[in-house]
Amino acid sequence: MNRPKEDIEEQPTPSISDTSSQSPNKHGQSVSLENEDDLTRTKSAISIAETLSLYHEFGFVAIICMAQLMTQAGLGQCLSILHVIGDSFGLSNPGELSWLIAGYSLTVGTFILVAGRLGDLFGYKKMIIVGFSWFSLWSMVAGLSVYSNHVLFIFARVLQGIGPAILLPNSLGILGATYHPGPRKDMVFAFFGATAPVGSVFGSVFGGLFALTWWPWAFFSFALALVVCAVLGVVFIPNPPPKPLAKEPLRQKLRDLDIFGGLSGITALVLINFAWNQAPIVGWQRAYVFVTLMIGALLIPVFFYIELRVAPNPLIPFNALTTDVAFVLACVACGWACFGIWIYYIWQFFQVLRLGSPLLASAWISPVAISGVGAAVATGYLLSRIKPAWVMAMALTMFTVGAIIIATAPVDQSYWVQAFVCTVIMPWGMDMSFPAATVILSNTVAKKHQGIAASLVNTVVNYSISLALGFAGTIEVNVNNGGTTPEDGLIGFRSAWYLAIGLSGLGMVISIAFVLKSYRGDRRKTSGS
Repeated sequence: MNRPKEDIEEQPTPSISDTSSQSPNKHGQSVSLENEDDLTRTKSAISIAETLSLYHEFGFVAIICMAQLMTQAGLGQCLSILHVIGDSFGLSNPGELSWLIAGYSLTVGTFILVAGRLGDLFGYKKMIIVGFSWFSLWSMVAGLSVYSNHVLFIFARVLQGIGPAILLPNSLGILGATYHPGPRKDMVFAFFGATAPVGSVFGSVFGGLFALTWWPWAFFSFALALVVCAVLGVVFIPNPPPKPLAKEPLRQKLRDLDIFGGLSGITALVLINFAWNQAPIVGWQRAYVFVTLMIGALLIPVFFYIELRVAPNPLIPFNALTTDVAFVLACVACGWACFGIWIYYIWQFFQVLRLGSPLLASAWISPVAISGVGAAVATGYLLSRIKPAWVMAMALTMFTVGAIIIATAPVDQSYWVQAFVCTVIMPWGMDMSFPAATVILSNTVAKKHQGIAASLVNTVVNYSISLALGFAGTIEVNVNNGGTTPEDGLIGFRSAWYLAIGLSGLGMVISIAFVLKSYRGDRRKTSGS
C-alpha cells in the first residue's frame, strides 16, 4: 500500500513553496506534495494516496464511499415506506407519490455542476463536510414534516437532494486528485460504485424497520448518521494541494463561479423536470405545465451561449471534452434512466401487486447489494484489462436484460423465478457503467477538470433517473385506466418498464458505436505510427 521510506525520498519533488503541502506518510515523516501541474507532468511524482498510512487511507476511502452510500440510502429509505408516508399525508395518486422520489433525484442531478465548481473554488474537503451537514439538516426537516403536511415533506426532500449534489462531485473529484491512473484508482472507483446498491438496500431496510414504530424516525436516525460522517470526514479526508482557483480572492471566485451560466442551466433543468413530473398528476392540459416546459427548453440554448461565448470560466469547459465523453454520457443517460424506472416500479410491483410489507419488499430487493459488490469488484478488474468501451457495452446489456425480465414477470409467479433473477442482473448495469464512466472521464480530462468530470457523470445519472420517472409516470397514467384494479395497475407498470427497455436498448446501440469508434481510433494511431 505505502512505499518504503527510501523510495519516497528518492522521488524528485520540486520545491514550490506557494503550492505545496505537507502530509505524513506511514513512517510519521512529512512528504512534500507538488501542485497539480507538477503531478501531471512528472511520472515519478508520488500521489497523495501514497503518503497515507494504510489505516488513514482506509478511513479516507470509507468516508468518501459513505457519500455514495448515503445518497442511495436517501433514495431507498423513502422507496420502501413510500405508501406509509403517503397514507400519513393522505396521498394515493401515483403521480404525487412519485414526486417524493423524483424531487430528491431532481436536485441531486440539477445542482451537481455548480457544486463541483464550488469544490474547485473552495476545496473538495470543505465542500464534502458542508454536503454531509446540509444533507443532515434537511433529513431532520423531512422527519419533522409529519407535524405539517406533504408540501413541507416534498420541499424538504427537494432541498435534501442538494446535500448529495454537493457530496458526489467533490467526493469523486478528491479521489481523482488523490490517485494516479492505474489499477488502484480503478478499484477505488469501483468500490465507490459498489456502495450504490448497498446504500439503497441499507436505506430501505432501516426505513422499513423504523416504519414499524413511526416513520419519521427513519429520517431522524439518518440525520444523526450524517452528522457522524461529517465529523469523521474532518479527521480522515486529506487536504489536496489547493487549485489555482482556490487561491484567488473572494471577489474573483464569485466571478469564476459562473453565476449566470449556473442560474440558466439549473432553471432549465428544474423547469423541464417539473413539467414532466407534474404532468402525470394534473395533465398536460394545464397551461402552467406546458409553459414551464417551454421556458425550460428555451433556457437551454441560453445556457450554451453563456458557456461558449460569455463566461470567462464556464461551468462546463466544452473545449476540454472529447467525443468519447459524449458517447459515455449518452450511454450513462440511457442506462440510468432505465434503472430509475426499474427501481421505482419494482417497489410498486412488490408492494402494490404482490402485497409485500416494507421489510419483505426490502428482503426481495436485497440481492442487489450482494450482486452489486461482486459487479464492482469485477469491474475494477476488467477496467485494467479490457477497453472501458466494452465495459460500458456490457453494462447497457445488463440494464436491458434486467428490465425485460421484470417487465414479463407474472404477478402470481414465485419470487425466485424472474424477480430474483432481475435483482441479480440489474446491479451489474449500475456497477459497471458508473465506475467505467467516472474512470474514462477522469482519465480523459486534465487534473484541473477532475471536479467537472465527476459532476458530469453524476448530473447525468441523477437527472436521468428523475426525468425518466416523469416520462414513465405520464405513460402509466394514460394506459392504466385509473389503476383501480390489479390488472390495470400491472398494465401501467409494464408500460413504464417497456419505456425502460427502449431507453436501455438505445444505450446498447450507442455503446456498440462507442466500441467501434475506439477500435477505429486504435487503427488510426497504429497506421499513423
